[in-house]
Amino acid sequence: MEEQGRQKKKDKKPLSPSSCPINNLDDGCLMHIFNFLSPIPDRYNTALVCHRWCHLACHPRLWLRVEQSAKDLSEPGVFPSIEKAVSAARPGDTILIAAGGRHLASNIQINKPLCLIGGGELPDETTLLCSRGSDSALEFISTCKLANLTVKAELGCCLLHRSGRLTIDSCILQCEENPLDYLSCPIISTAGGNEAVSSSVKTKGDRVSVSQTRIEGGAKAVLTNGDLTLQQVRVIYARTFVYFWFDVDSQ
Repeated sequence: MEEQGRQKKKDKKPLSPSSCPINNLDDGCLMHIFNFLSPIPDRYNTALVCHRWCHLACHPRLWLRVEQSAKDLSEPGVFPSIEKAVSAARPGDTILIAAGGRHLASNIQINKPLCLIGGGELPDETTLLCSRGSDSALEFISTCKLANLTVKAELGCCLLHRSGRLTIDSCILQCEENPLDYLSCPIISTAGGNEAVSSSVKTKGDRVSVSQTRIEGGAKAVLTNGDLTLQQVRVIYARTFVYFWFDVDSQ
């Protein structure tokens, strides 16, 4: 009996992607299914299954791509800079920022729900650089998510949160060390303050959620204004880095 069982296992051949029942669905149905997957790692991994899935998983309907080295910028959904990708994005889009090199990001205002994700395996493989003289790399006045990215600011702040729900997951936020580091802060939240924010983008439940993120340099990890305060802080000390989990929410 055992020998027969072993023989049956040997006789079984792995199914090819083309013979799987899911591939009987048309492209529109498959893309609708892929849309429910988290961009990283699930949707990213679907692109490795076969040529058809790669084409559908990378379709601009599912996410936009920022590639500085892209030779053919006429390809739909591919942009040479983060600013152009944000400008072209629709609410709810995901922007995949290619790994390698440094992407300039200075005072880029995001006023619609977006998700920005680094395309590398680790966050330090995709770097957003905010040059000196800029207030921030990214300014958020809508609900957004950042994941798997490194954001560096020479002076000022990495992320400026004005309104909405901002989620920062598995990122690295770095402020350069210099004699004026008391003027710099990785995260600044002015939500709930007295600053005038357009009623079209002002939202209820403004907050910042940070998880598994390295924060380096600056006077404070986060500077708040208005009625938001730092809550539920958790810190893990590694050999060379400190990882933070915390929320910035109303009292």
